[in-house]
Amino acid sequence: MTSFVIFIRSIIFNIFFYGFTTLVCLLLMPALLFPRSVVLGVTKLYLNGVRVIEKYILGLTYEIRGQQNLPKDGAYIVAAKHQSAYETMKLHALFGDPTIVLKKELLNIPIFGAFLKKIDVIPIDRSSKEDAIKAIVSGAKRMQENNRPIVIFPQGTRTATNATTTQKPYKGGIVKMYSNTDLPVIPMALNSGLFWGRNSFFKKPGKVIFEFLSPIETGLPDKKVMKAIEDRIEEKSYALMREAKNDFSYLNAPLMLEDKTNKTEIIGQRK
Repeated sequence: MTSFVIFIRSIIFNIFFYGFTTLVCLLLMPALLFPRSVVLGVTKLYLNGVRVIEKYILGLTYEIRGQQNLPKDGAYIVAAKHQSAYETMKLHALFGDPTIVLKKELLNIPIFGAFLKKIDVIPIDRSSKEDAIKAIVSGAKRMQENNRPIVIFPQGTRTATNATTTQKPYKGGIVKMYSNTDLPVIPMALNSGLFWGRNSFFKKPGKVIFEFLSPIETGLPDKKVMKAIEDRIEEKSYALMREAKNDFSYLNAPLMLEDKTNKTEIIGQRK
């Protein structure tokens, strides 16, 4: 596929995506007056519409691997890599009715913030570490009672495909959730940033892969919990990105992975 075709498809996709998003926000505002179940249904309707636009205009699809590692019912915690807005729009397709740990500033966005409040997320104040930890732990316990999956991005923000864990370190919120609940923690690796860059207006066709990894063992001390989560997510996400670059020759984003000796491997742009 040529760069020109990718460029044109991306432009057309953005027109449809942002236009559809604006239209849905305006037309479906009355849903906020109804119970959470109605808002959840509207949210899924919107996300399904986005999926159709992605598939047939942009040419972007996704694949799910490792589903056998997810509990069949009840609450659990997913510690996910976060490279793009793309995965946030697939969480309901992946988990049904998940809650998401996110920065509380998102609740202030007109209309969008109201929808977030209605579907019941776990907002945290990142300016106060103590308050953030309290909100994460209390939110996890509340969602455990409601049997809802919990999605947390341990690095706290979207990361570039070439960002190391030194540049974007894993934060302690996931460890507190692990140690204060008896919920299983499942790491999730992905390669979405190659197709939908975190600050890029242009998107690329291809196939995003989500892979659920084996659950973190119970009873581990805090440092070993963090290391296990970080190692599994980073190594598998790197492998998935390498796989995507082998499958789609037009992907040219650099990759970076810190190994256990703090050396860095850089996979640059294809020649």
